[in-house]
Amino acid sequence: MKKTHEHWASSVGFIMATAGSAVGLGSLWLFPYVAGENGGGAFVLMYLLFTFLIGMPIFMAELIIGRRSQKSAVLAYSALTGESANWKILGWLNVLTSLIILSYYSVVSGWCLSYIFMSLNKFTAGKSSAQIQEIFTILSSSSGINIFWLALFLLINFGIIISGVRKGIEHWSKILMPFLFIFLIALFIHAVTMPGFSEAVKFVFYPDFNKLTSSGILSALGMALFTLSVGLGVLITYGSYMQKDQNIPYNGIVITIMTVFVSLIAALTIFPIVFTFNFPPSSGPGLVFKTLPVLFDKLPATILISAVFFSLLFFAALTSTISLLEVLVANFIENFNIDRLKAAIIASSLAFIIGIPSALTYSKALFPTWSEIYGKNFFDTMNYITSNWFMPIAAIFITILAGWTMKKEIVLEEFSIGTKSKWIVHPWFFFVKWIAPIAVIIVLLQETGIINFNR
Repeated sequence: MKKTHEHWASSVGFIMATAGSAVGLGSLWLFPYVAGENGGGAFVLMYLLFTFLIGMPIFMAELIIGRRSQKSAVLAYSALTGESANWKILGWLNVLTSLIILSYYSVVSGWCLSYIFMSLNKFTAGKSSAQIQEIFTILSSSSGINIFWLALFLLINFGIIISGVRKGIEHWSKILMPFLFIFLIALFIHAVTMPGFSEAVKFVFYPDFNKLTSSGILSALGMALFTLSVGLGVLITYGSYMQKDQNIPYNGIVITIMTVFVSLIAALTIFPIVFTFNFPPSSGPGLVFKTLPVLFDKLPATILISAVFFSLLFFAALTSTISLLEVLVANFIENFNIDRLKAAIIASSLAFIIGIPSALTYSKALFPTWSEIYGKNFFDTMNYITSNWFMPIAAIFITILAGWTMKKEIVLEEFSIGTKSKWIVHPWFFFVKWIAPIAVIIVLLQETGIINFNR
């Protein structure tokens, strides 16, 4: 039975959905805390370089692969390589990576839901800054509560995904993303007035390369790919929903700039609070949840501001997770010839099951000795493997496909459709064919110790 392949109703809808996937929790939750753990400025500089020189060209390449094939990742790679079974492996790596990220992302998103509920119950009333921070520690180590919010969040994703591309993903992205940008800018404006703002600017923009390790460089590469949703199959899937006249280079540049802008604004909103109240910048995954409630408690209309912010953080998470879930659903539909409802049930159930260990990480109710054996807790291990290994490896093979395996005329033709800026085609192709893969390989070799520029 042939399935009807949906398309975006408009360019704005595509940009909002794709920007939502890219911005999401990656920019608002992950970027500030990883930047904090890696010393700030030098990490941020590497992130910016990797985003524009590696992430953005591969971002466009994935859209080309998706639009040209009109298929999601697994069958897209196969269709563009003469039905090669070997290239399907890369597609399944994309699916696996999306599944793992969706599983632990949904735990973080569950924390957002919990903080909305907590805000409405005035959880900061009468508490000191230290006590407000401690609430996150209590929440993250509460097994049953984390499982509950994980299940509820995935159920919400399921409800959106079964509505399809236009009525589900596109509709909600166009509503949620503008509100997110407006509220984040308002918070940033307030952060500018805080005593710690100048120190935050220095921390974010002054590069101290003594604080940057080879692992930090790999993390910056992973962050560049992560915040753009590169190497997940998301862009191939979303690219397959693009209309033929949509401008790939323009959309790629706009979404990249939006992603970088939100990442930097998020950092410049959170770190002034960190330095004003003398919190440690390297506070890990709980950085947003520990710092912002302290700020909200000092403002008038605390309940309203806190509830609205965490609602928007939840919506940001939702725009990311529905794109990850759509990767699973689209590939299940195409590869196993099942309908959207059945695919969504299977994908959501898998994400819930795999998300349970992440939800129980801080309570140590499951795998209590994981950290001692593997060096990181389960949650951080999943984040590290996907961001620092699976996504860069996938990125290399995407550049091989677009730069070396597909016919150059086809790639350049697909890139040029819908754009008047023809001059950008050849520089882009040079970066995809040479600069991006070589840079990613060098970073990975540095991390493995095969080469060492620190000597």
